[in-house]
Amino acid sequence: MSASSSGIVAGLTAAALATVGYLAHQAAESLPAGLGRAAHTGAAPAAGTSTPPRLKRDPTALPEDSGKGARVVYSLRDDRVWLVAGDEAVSRTFEVDPSTVDPAPGSYSVTSRSNSVTGSDGVPVEHVVRFATVDGVVIGFSAAVGSPTPAPPPDPKARTGGIRESRPDGDAMWTFATIGRTVVVIR
Repeated sequence: MSASSSGIVAGLTAAALATVGYLAHQAAESLPAGLGRAAHTGAAPAAGTSTPPRLKRDPTALPEDSGKGARVVYSLRDDRVWLVAGDEAVSRTFEVDPSTVDPAPGSYSVTSRSNSVTGSDGVPVEHVVRFATVDGVVIGFSAAVGSPTPAPPPDPKARTGGIRESRPDGDAMWTFATIGRTVVVIR
């Protein structure tokens, strides 16, 4: 290759690299706010700039690592229940009022059910689904009778195991959580 053709190749290579650099700069400038070079390269943002806001987790989305198969999932942190079918489809999710005694995270089975009883806090309840015992306190889901929404929270000094749900949610739990159904408790 002659000296003049080497110079042409070097010039074309430099022009190509400049064009690629310019196009990369234009692409980075066209990213939505908060997704500049630092966000997609993993580099820390420059001083004086802020990091993009963290996306909030959808509180109704089934948490990862909540088991497999047909089950009831109860989140202690979110005070939320998911009724999950065998195909991993969530048939219903709802908030609950926790008891004063929490079960430890883990996998349990529904051990007993009662159509209507008086709860450990003295409130008449229906559709009781029990799945755990903690230091002699029986833990289960139930709905307060005569109330479309959960009853007021129990006295925090009392040791109660009733996780209260609304009557419509209690009906769904009663239908879904038969004896032997898995209940997965997560943080």
